[in-house]
Amino acid sequence: MKLNAIIEKGKDGTFDVHYDVEQENPYSFSLLGQGNTVEEAIEDFYAGRDEMKEYYQEVGKEFPEDLEFEFKYDMASFLDSYSDKISLAGLGRLTGINRKQLSHYLTRKRNPSRKTVEKIERALNDFGKEISQVHFI
Repeated sequence: MKLNAIIEKGKDGTFDVHYDVEQENPYSFSLLGQGNTVEEAIEDFYAGRDEMKEYYQEVGKEFPEDLEFEFKYDMASFLDSYSDKISLAGLGRLTGINRKQLSHYLTRKRNPSRKTVEKIERALNDFGKEISQVHFI
């Protein structure tokens, strides 16, 4: 089973990774990862999974072997996490969304609609595919 794991940046600048509360979760446990970077938070999340697996073994319960996670960002956390790599102006050119509007998403003054989220995601994925084809001589 694949569960969505949401990556969020807190007001203190640290990152949390947790289950998507809107997704059905058939397991009787939850996991939380925290760190100063996304990578640290994901690593902590997996460490929590490993600790839960060990606990299940200790008490004689079977841990789900098919448990997988798909990591997803909320929009503000993504924009903040990648702001040192992708400018809002550059993202605006990629997506066709006004830089000022993207800034509102970054600061959480506004939340993007589902359609806008999909537009941004599609543009970034297309750009990633394009960039992955680059070769230099």
